[in-house]
Amino acid sequence: MSNAELEIAVDDPTAPEENSPSVTSNRTVDVAVSLLLLALAVVLAWDNWRTGASWDSTGPEPGYFPFYLSVILGGASLYGIGAAFLSRKEAVETFVTRAQLRRVMAVFVPTLLFCIAMQFLGIYVASFLLIAGFMRIVGKIAIWKSLLTAFLFSAVMFVTFDIVFDVLMPKGPLEAAFGY
Repeated sequence: MSNAELEIAVDDPTAPEENSPSVTSNRTVDVAVSLLLLALAVVLAWDNWRTGASWDSTGPEPGYFPFYLSVILGGASLYGIGAAFLSRKEAVETFVTRAQLRRVMAVFVPTLLFCIAMQFLGIYVASFLLIAGFMRIVGKIAIWKSLLTAFLFSAVMFVTFDIVFDVLMPKGPLEAAFGY
């Protein structure tokens, strides 16, 4: 038997389509990230210069090491911008296609909403909604299985963190109604 006969090919029915249009190139993302890091480096350098980035009679001032780290970050960011503009290969390579971005957003948006909801509903109710939503919408799992799994997970986490280990977790109105 040859290796070709042993190969098993499995098609992923949820895989993004091959011919999806490009959203952005590698160069665009490289430059955008480098610019964000450069802006962060400038803010950090300014703040650490303000708090003191030199030596005094007792040694380095509080901002000395962070200032020079931000200078290194700024230099690396400038290098990244230059390298991105000089690379011909990066300009044409696709960073993400529309179908791939849609899949990423299917995870990112609910997770962002979870973080916001956690501030108002508490971590356990927000976790219940996130898990049940993911299982039902993304996983296409039966509603009763989604609700049961989300409830059991949230209950186990509540017992583990709040009762057994007595860890302070963000709580909402439901926990307050039960006296927690």
